[in-house]
Amino acid sequence: MRVQLKGDAICTLFLVVALCTMLYSQLGHTSVREEKANGQRKPPATSRIFPIPAALQQRLNAGATAAKPRTISEVKRAKVEIQEDLTTTLAPLTHSAFDFKGYLRNKDNRKFELLVNQPKKCRTNPGGPFLLIAIKSLVEDFDRREVVRKTWGREGPVNGAQVQRVFLLGVPKNKTSLPMWETLVRQESQMYRDVLLWGFQDTFFNLTLKEIHFLSWAEEFCSNAKFIFKGDADVFVNVENIVNFLEKQDPSEDLFVGDIIYNAHPIRVRKSKYYIPESMYGLGMYPAYAGGGGFLLSCSTMKKLSRACGEVELFPIDDVFLGMCLQRINLKPVMHEGFKTFGITKPSAAPHLQTFDPCFYKDLMVVHSLKVAEI
Repeated sequence: MRVQLKGDAICTLFLVVALCTMLYSQLGHTSVREEKANGQRKPPATSRIFPIPAALQQRLNAGATAAKPRTISEVKRAKVEIQEDLTTTLAPLTHSAFDFKGYLRNKDNRKFELLVNQPKKCRTNPGGPFLLIAIKSLVEDFDRREVVRKTWGREGPVNGAQVQRVFLLGVPKNKTSLPMWETLVRQESQMYRDVLLWGFQDTFFNLTLKEIHFLSWAEEFCSNAKFIFKGDADVFVNVENIVNFLEKQDPSEDLFVGDIIYNAHPIRVRKSKYYIPESMYGLGMYPAYAGGGGFLLSCSTMKKLSRACGEVELFPIDDVFLGMCLQRINLKPVMHEGFKTFGITKPSAAPHLQTFDPCFYKDLMVVHSLKVAEI
């Protein structure tokens, strides 16, 4: 009996050990298989976690294909890409977002193709327009162009003087957010016949390119205009007051009128939007120039400035660059109190008046920095 019990205990113990060994081995194999399976299922870093259905993917691909502009040639694209160096950030020690080295490398590249033109703009009326209104604008600011067209920028006779209008555009900086921008601009051009589009990138420091390209265009296609008003899209312009002022002027003589800034010093603070290093401009003072919100010039002055632009080195601040061109042709700009490029200051003698009271605008010509609804 004792021998039998001892044999049973040994067999039981052997069976328990064998069972535990089998369970342990099975668990190990299962864990390895799960790890391998998880590793195969794990998506790579560049793949989508949620796959897009095939039908939706086809629609997206079709939309992306349709959105790509087809009318700009590779040569034009190359010209635009050159300008993308202008927005490269500087080294960490510099807070300015402007790449001055890149600007200096490419500053002699000042001829870009005119992608959308209005060659007949100034030929619709015998003798040309009395006043050509040229407005700097961005592709995405369609609402601003619309409000200008419907308010102070309307084409047609004003006090018997013919007024025409053009908007000055460059290629948008962020083309991916406006995938069909060129198609839309061309449709807008066909509808209104007032859009000029050049192949340079439309950035703050490329406004100088917009300046020289417009003057070149005006000399070639609109040399019969008597006078030109050039300004921003966020201004209110009293065109009647401008026409009344210009009727006393001679378009064959020099004229450059606006809110003239004298004795301005270059900004040396790196964080400033208008920062200019001393290596780029070593003088301590800028020449007299007009605030970019808006100014007037005669046909004679337009032609002289167009030629001077080719003789003066490009400067990244367009207002100052034009002042340098005025200095080049030895023409002093004229200050006029009706140009308020820094907005309206409420007089202390009339605290009850609001800045939108008609009394403020009765004798003014240009008021800068207004929203669409305000205009």
